[in-house]
Amino acid sequence: MPLIKNDDPMYRLLRDGDIETFNSEKSKGIKVDLSNCDFRSVDLKGLDAAGVDFSGCYFRQGDLRGIDFSEANLRGASINGSKVSGAYFPKQLSALEIELSLIHGTRMRYDEKA
Repeated sequence: MPLIKNDDPMYRLLRDGDIETFNSEKSKGIKVDLSNCDFRSVDLKGLDAAGVDFSGCYFRQGDLRGIDFSEANLRGASINGSKVSGAYFPKQLSALEIELSLIHGTRMRYDEKA
């Protein structure tokens, strides 16, 4: 079950739409673990996702347009109904996995051979 981590300041920044401050804090070298978080209907455009652990997250109806997730962990995340145009996903995620998650809400499984 995705969580709302009110005690995590980095999570709060994203939930509150303060992407600029999140990116600034992250650039200071902070390791960001947002695994199993609830990002339903959150606008994350402009997010620097490199190195962030989003495993198990729930992004239903979120705005993920233009985000480069290629260096993020999306294992087990769900993107049902999200806006994903221009998003770049990790090479371990097949187009079919992304499509199944986008349309049916399945949790994305990594292809370990990729």
